[in-house]
Amino acid sequence: MKDVPRWPVTGSFNHHGMQYSTTVPNDPDTHEDFRPTNKLDDSSLSLKDIVEQDIKENPVMIYIKGVPELPRCGFSSLAVRVLQEYNVPFSSRNILEDPELKDSVKAYSNWPTFPQIFIKGEFIGGSDIILSMHKNGELKEKLKDIAAN
Repeated sequence: MKDVPRWPVTGSFNHHGMQYSTTVPNDPDTHEDFRPTNKLDDSSLSLKDIVEQDIKENPVMIYIKGVPELPRCGFSSLAVRVLQEYNVPFSSRNILEDPELKDSVKAYSNWPTFPQIFIKGEFIGGSDIILSMHKNGELKEKLKDIAAN
């Protein structure tokens, strides 16, 4: 197996022998137009304001470990799969990239674990709650007027 270079990057992980990252190192050869930006760093908003804005502006908002395409824990994976069953758009943030964001979300919801799902501004809970709502039909009702683009 070929050695994969190890960069001091947050959000970096291995999956089936492949190196993935949600951020990239500062590469002097990359033109600044193509360098990633961290919207949280560039914002004058507090983390509490960012969480409130996320929840207000996104009909379905999920704070997860990882990203929807590659969740980093089984509970996050389950929550994403349940939401995908309804073919509704949802936004997410990877709480593994920013411990302060993780703490802000916990403080906002007064809930200690992740994932955390908000629908139409209301805190719903985690994967166990959303799975239960899926099974009993409540989730379909809650998502019925959120149209897929």
